Parts: sequence; structure tokens; C-alpha cells
Amino acid sequence: MSAPGRSPTLRPHRMKKDESFLGKLGGTLARKKKAKEVSDLQEEGKNAINAPMSPSTIDIHPEDTLLEENEERTMIDPNSKEDPKFKELIKVLIDWINDVLVEERIIVKQLEEDLYDGQVLQKLLEKLADRKLNVAEVTQSEIGQKQKLQTVLEAVHDLLRPHGWTIKWNVDSIHGKNLISILHLLVALAMHFRAPIRLPEHVSVQVVVVRKREGLLQTAHVTEELTTTTEMMMGRFERDAFDTLFDHAPDKLNVVKKSLITFVNKHLNKLNLEVTELETQFADGVYLVLLMGLLEDYFVPLHNFYLTPESFDQKGAFIWEHSACWHIELEQELAAAWNDTLVKVHNVSFAFELMQDGGLKKPKARPEDVVNLDLKSTLRVLYNLFTKYKNVE
Repeated sequence: MSAPGRSPTLRPHRMKKDESFLGKLGGTLARKKKAKEVSDLQEEGKNAINAPMSPSTIDIHPEDTLLEENEERTMIDPNSKEDPKFKELIKVLIDWINDVLVEERIIVKQLEEDLYDGQVLQKLLEKLADRKLNVAEVTQSEIGQKQKLQTVLEAVHDLLRPHGWTIKWNVDSIHGKNLISILHLLVALAMHFRAPIRLPEHVSVQVVVVRKREGLLQTAHVTEELTTTTEMMMGRFERDAFDTLFDHAPDKLNVVKKSLITFVNKHLNKLNLEVTELETQFADGVYLVLLMGLLEDYFVPLHNFYLTPESFDQKGAFIWEHSACWHIELEQELAAAWNDTLVKVHNVSFAFELMQDGGLKKPKARPEDVVNLDLKSTLRVLYNLFTKYKNVE
């Protein structure tokens, strides 16, 4: 009976002591847990602000973390690099540069690695602008490379700024192998010099921006637009009936196409030629040249334009059959040039000259637009011919 009697007197005193110790310990743990939750919540909030809609993990190279305070660096999100239109844009620009610099025996394989030092950009600008820049031909030092880039970019800016181009690159970004800056520069040059290429439209990429603030790296995702539409990049904002037709009355487009096909075949049939696809069959310029000769009733000497692979068998057969005096010596001369876009641009440009000689205004479309299978441009050209020559038999 003694043990039970002691138990009530001892247990309450001991429990009070335990509760006092656990209470202090529990309070400390609770405060630490609450502080950690607050810290985690603050970090989560900071990440939400600095990286909206960003993936949970970002592949950042070690060299991209070596930033000074308030310095920032940009890189393309890996997923954007796999976008087919982005890859196409890079390929088209590389092929264009290599075509322009073929006589210089320069071959570009990777834009960042081949353009950052200014050597290729110098040669490209000299070729496009037909001018010589006063810079050292080869320089290995970083200072020398940046000085060359400065000279080249100043010349570029002198060309582009009067036409309203926004400059989205500088010496440091180009020399730092920033692909976004390099692409902006090349797109502007291609559009300014009316390169005979067709850039993919509406190309955008996700860019990761890394900033260093208060010793910590912060990331954000932004969308960078590299191309819009060809007409907007060219600055041709004046709309015409064909813009309205394409945008608001596509059902009437086939009616217009059929009318123009009937018109051109009325004349090309005299040479046993026939058009079924407007955007493709006029792209090499040969039909346009022959059509102008028929409409103005004169013979166009063959040495003024080139016959391309798509047209040689068909058009050349007729020429051999119908005129013994039309001497053709094209097989060896044109073998290497038949597939060259520049040859087709020459043909269409020559056809445009014939149109102006015939009293028509300079076409709104570019020769490159017709070559690149831009239907709207081809329709504009043919409609101008239809308007003037619709009553010609």
C-alpha cells in the first residue's frame, strides 16, 4: 500500500519537471522550424519573381556563374535550341554567308565560333557593301579583335540606323559569342542587303537571363523575337489589295489565280509552254522573261538570261525545234550555276528591267521574293502585267 501511496506524490512533481524541459526544447524546435519555413517561403517568392514560369532546373555552365555584382549574362534555353524554325534560321544564315564569301574561300560552320573575332564579319560587310574597311586583316589579341569589331560594327550601324533598325548587339556581346546578338546582326544585314534567301518567319526563343545581386545568382526567362514577317522586317508597311485578299478573302484567292493562269497561258501557249502553278513555275525567272518578250513582241537573246534545270529540257527543246539560228552553248557554262539561287535572282531582275522598259513601274516585290516562292509577290508581278496587257492578243 506504501508504493501506491508514494506514487501520487512523486509523479506530479516529476512530470512537471519533464514538461518544463520538453516545453523549452519544443519551443526552440518550433521557432527553428518556423524560421526555416519563412526562409524557404522567402526564397520561393524570390525565385517566383526572378524566374517566372521557368523550369525547376536550369543548365548553367560554370563560366556563366563567374559574374561581377549586378552583371548579367544571357543564354538560350536548351529546349529552344531544338526548335526546328530556330535550327532552320541558323542554317539559312550560314549557307548565305558561305555563298557570299565563296570567292574568299571562307567556310562558316558555327556562328558563335566563326564570327566572334570580327574577321568573317569584316569580309561579309566588305562584300555586301562593296567597300573596303580600314582594319588589320588578322589579329590574335583580344584587344585587337575588339578594335576590329568596333570598326566593323560602326560601319554596320552607319548603314542600318538611317533605316530605323534597332541595334541589339555590341562589341562585347559579339566577342562574347552571344548567339542571340549575332543572329540579330545577321538578320538585319540579310534584310538590309536584300539577301536572296527566305528567312523563317516568327522565330522566337526562350532566353535565360542570369544576374548577380547581393552575391547571389538570380535567373529569369524572357522571350526573344528573332524574326517577324519578311514585309515587316523590310519595313514595307504599305498594304495593297493582295494583303487584303490574303488576310480577309482567301476564298477569292483561287479565282484570282485562275484568271492570271488563263492570262499567262494565253501567251505562253504560243511557245508550247503551260503554267499550272504560279508560285513555283515563275520562280526561276525564265517564264517571266519569255512572257515579256511575247507581250512586247520581241525576241530576248538567250545570253541575257539563264536556263535552269527545271526549265532547260522543256524550254530548251522548244528553242532548238523552232529556230536554227538560236545557238545555245549553255551545257558546260551553266552546269555549275543551274542550282544557284543567284542565277534565278538574275533572271527575275532582268524580267523586272524588261517590265520597266515596257513602261511599268518598278515592281513592289523583290526578285528574291519571287525566287523564294512567295505567292503574294508573284501575284503582284503578274497582276501588273495583266492590267497592262490583258487586251494583247
